[in-house]
Amino acid sequence: MELNGILAESYPTVGAILAVLGALTLGFVGAKLIVWTVFAAAVLFLFGAHPIVWIIVGVPLVILLVKPIRRILITNTIVGILKKLNILPEISETERVALEAGSTWVDKELLSGKPDFKALAREPYKKAAGEITEFLNGPVEKVCAMVDDWEVYKDGDLPQEVWDYLKKEKFFGMIIPKEYGGLGFSALANSEVVAKLSTRSGPLAITVMVPNSLGPAELLAHYGTQAQKDHYLPRLADGREIPCFALTEPGAGSDAGGMQSTGVVFKDDDGSLKIRLNWEKRYITLAAVSTVLGLAVKLRDPDNHLGKGEDLGITCLLVPSKADGVVLGQRHNPMGVPFYNCPTSGNDVVVDIDQIIGGPDYAGRGWQMLMECLAVGRSISLPAQSTGGAKYVARVAGAYSAIRKQFGLEIGKFEGIEEPLARIGGFSYLLEASRIFTVGAVDSGIKPSVVSAIAKYNSTELFRKAINDGMDILGGAAISRGKRNLLANGYISTPIGITVEGANILTRSMIIFGQGVIRCHPYAYQELKALTDGDVKGFDDNFFSHVGFVNRNLCRALLLSLTRGRLASTPGGPMKKYYRKIAWASASFSFMSDLALGSYGGGLKLREKITGRYADVLSWLYLATATLHRFEAEGRKKDHQPYAEWALQYAFAQIQEAFDGIYENIEIPVLRPLFRGPIKIWSRLNSFGGMPNDHLGRKVAAGLCKPGQLRDELTYGVYVPTDVNEALGRYEHTLKLVTEANGVYKKIVKAIKAKKLPRGKPDALAKKALEANVITKEDFDLVQRAEAARDDAIQVDSFKLEEFATNLLTPHNEKAEAANS
Repeated sequence: MELNGILAESYPTVGAILAVLGALTLGFVGAKLIVWTVFAAAVLFLFGAHPIVWIIVGVPLVILLVKPIRRILITNTIVGILKKLNILPEISETERVALEAGSTWVDKELLSGKPDFKALAREPYKKAAGEITEFLNGPVEKVCAMVDDWEVYKDGDLPQEVWDYLKKEKFFGMIIPKEYGGLGFSALANSEVVAKLSTRSGPLAITVMVPNSLGPAELLAHYGTQAQKDHYLPRLADGREIPCFALTEPGAGSDAGGMQSTGVVFKDDDGSLKIRLNWEKRYITLAAVSTVLGLAVKLRDPDNHLGKGEDLGITCLLVPSKADGVVLGQRHNPMGVPFYNCPTSGNDVVVDIDQIIGGPDYAGRGWQMLMECLAVGRSISLPAQSTGGAKYVARVAGAYSAIRKQFGLEIGKFEGIEEPLARIGGFSYLLEASRIFTVGAVDSGIKPSVVSAIAKYNSTELFRKAINDGMDILGGAAISRGKRNLLANGYISTPIGITVEGANILTRSMIIFGQGVIRCHPYAYQELKALTDGDVKGFDDNFFSHVGFVNRNLCRALLLSLTRGRLASTPGGPMKKYYRKIAWASASFSFMSDLALGSYGGGLKLREKITGRYADVLSWLYLATATLHRFEAEGRKKDHQPYAEWALQYAFAQIQEAFDGIYENIEIPVLRPLFRGPIKIWSRLNSFGGMPNDHLGRKVAAGLCKPGQLRDELTYGVYVPTDVNEALGRYEHTLKLVTEANGVYKKIVKAIKAKKLPRGKPDALAKKALEANVITKEDFDLVQRAEAARDDAIQVDSFKLEEFATNLLTPHNEKAEAANS
């Protein structure tokens, strides 16, 4: 028998199977076109294909391999069709700047369909040490002790001595370089400070957070002229200047392109160039107490004094608050939370041209500057605040669950309490992992634009879930306001973080995936740019690489699904199965992303329900990756494993839910029945995972209820007062006592079982146990102290009736009053 055609003649079924497996293998490893060509030739040869088949298969492969011919015969046709059908997304100037700002990072790996776990393992994971530890244990600890959050809410402001101390210790200059008098802190250090302050007082944390986030200091440090840096940075560092940044307007929140505030360049009588500014801004934190406003306006130069044309675009400037025409003095009332959040307006305010941040050369570059800095600020401030808040809730709810008794049993032992307590513990572990992972990237010089959106959106949403669970566990102790209340203020302020630095609805539905898929994709944006620029060669290179990319991820998604990720190359150890799931989910996500891009085209960004579900997949892939990174970097601690596994199982349950939503709602005419039928059924039968089980949740909850190293590690960075007369200090003292007393109660229970004591509640039998020599006098005294402390800890505040007399706030809005008159 001749070799030619041996498979076709002798083993046709086996040959077909081998051919399919070979093709899947080549697709799985992402083989180049030349390898596919050799493989196709081998298959044709072994099957003894007819010459016509050789021509049908061979000619297209040759055309694809020879790029000049491919461009003439194929690429030009594709470009013409795409332009004619106009199906590609139109990218506005503001979107273009946003897409090109910042850096890609882990997000690109996760969208690749084949994440490099070795590279991810090399990403930094640093804890606070050295100078920052001294600052946390010194000035941060002291200012926390100086603040009584209940009094701050009553007075509507921080005490003056706190403002003075913040200036003295340069809290407002944490991100300002040391050569300008600041502290020169890293992103990690900034994050640590904000997280700890958040566990003491929301207004305190916000007051410190805002000057060290997106605003004048950061913009000056990156883009300011030397003269601007020399003048402003030392004053901002020591508090002589209090900054704010005015961006948001009544008609332009997330849509900066709708900005109405204006600046007009003109030549003054003395020949110097000036800018006349008019603005109306709102939601500007610290505006009413600021001495210098960072301001974003649309700048025009009608007479082309700067030589850049008339419409220069969004520009950032510095405006002294005392300048003629600046209107301040009003405050908003954001949920009753007493931090300075204010409107400001300006009427024909005139400033020198040199007040443009970066000088005249930076006129019109404001949006680019803001987008580049936002990627950094959004990675630090709100994730730190939310993570600190979640760890604080974990410490409070864990203590209360061990202190509070119902039906003679600590409530933490009831399964109904274990369930929300496990969520709080799991979220706390996950958020801390995400916080440190993300700021590590920033400190490495990365500006993670998509990851920063993921971190901000998910940290604020998960804190919202954690504080809700904490409120449920504490019940009446959570809703009764007063000095003893530990959660109400955090609960009330939760929606504020949801709305700022990009409202969460927009962040999920538009930014994370809607912009992120273009930003992180290895080929999509380059294809768009090439088409826009008429670069056929560039489009050709990227388009056919893109085709190979899609084919690879289709094969990976199929094979990893069939093997539940076992074919993926992943690290070993106790978390191996979760690495496999990340590889599997990444391949599926990448293929489905390309399917969405190819199917919806320019309409994808309008499909916000679908893009929101894609955003959920990418978000939870990132959070799962961060959780694994923390567990590995911290040495695979055995007592931390339940928290890591709970977080990972929760993450993959969210990924599964998001994929199910995509399959159910995808609107691709030809493929819709396939996705809503067989693929959805297979997805349910072969899911990425379900919610953590009760046994695992019990382990997670239990660790929060016991004083000791584990609880301290899980709630690291929470400010814990030592004064037992303070609410959290009282909880901590009581938790220690009741935990010690539990050993005495075990002796009493043992005596009851031996019928040495009558049946009853152990604490009520303490005196009889002492008389029966079941416990010692020291044991008895411990029980008495523990029960007295328990009784004190569960009390709530009450007030005299006359104390409820309220000073009603009268809203003031000049525009509304003028309209009504």
